[in-house]
Amino acid sequence: MLVDTHCHVQFQAYNNDREEVVQRSLEKGIVLHVVGTQKDTSRAAVELAEKYENIFASIGTHPVHLHTTHVDEEESSFLSREEDFDWTFYTELAKSPKVTAVGECGLDLYHLPKDFSVEAVLEKQTRVFKDHMRFALEQNLPMVIHVREAHDQMIELMRAQPARPRGTIHCYTSTWTHAEQYFEMGFYLGFTGVITFPPRKSEPGRQEALLEVVKRMPLDRILVETDAPYLTPQAKRGQRNEPYLVEEVVKKIAELRGISYEDAASATTENALRLFDRMKINI
Repeated sequence: MLVDTHCHVQFQAYNNDREEVVQRSLEKGIVLHVVGTQKDTSRAAVELAEKYENIFASIGTHPVHLHTTHVDEEESSFLSREEDFDWTFYTELAKSPKVTAVGECGLDLYHLPKDFSVEAVLEKQTRVFKDHMRFALEQNLPMVIHVREAHDQMIELMRAQPARPRGTIHCYTSTWTHAEQYFEMGFYLGFTGVITFPPRKSEPGRQEALLEVVKRMPLDRILVETDAPYLTPQAKRGQRNEPYLVEEVVKKIAELRGISYEDAASATTENALRLFDRMKINI
């Protein structure tokens, strides 16, 4: 058994074959943590989780949805809709026993909207993220935290809080320096197919620094994820990602740390179930 701690199989990318994608993963023993990014996709994540055993949901508002922004990733291109954090709406969703986390929420200074200063964007993202933190503490749920080009700001923000929820830094791609600071605050790090990619010719040191984190970090803080439909591991690069391909991430972690696939799988699964402690798995 493996836990894909972050996937988006409720997204439109799977509208034509969602049932097949889900069954393919469940038959391989993959537990799916389906992550919402705004009201509609959070509701869809909960509805999907309630249909199946071994699928769970996280609910929240991604920072790119706080302003109308054109988002262009290799697997998709869309215009985000502007939303704020709706406490009443998410409180109702959180009543489902299949809701096991709050997020995806956080700080993103990579996708910046036009006609807003960085300061204005960061101010709103910070305010909404604090709402998510208060909500997570109220619900006694861990957080799924998105950080892109904003680790210094996130660490400063977290350190200033009198009380912090537990959680994971999703799709970690930064350095050991940032990783150590997250560990000191009790966070886990989630790794995707990015760790299987070859180094970019323009930035070879960036991948080397990321792999150094995987090698050095405590084994009991590692989580694995796909971020499907995005970030397909190198073995299937160019195809739409699916949750079962989390196996490729586990293989790479085992290789980098010099341990068996079984040990890497066991550790990352135990970590996921420890953090997302409301997951009730039926093996």
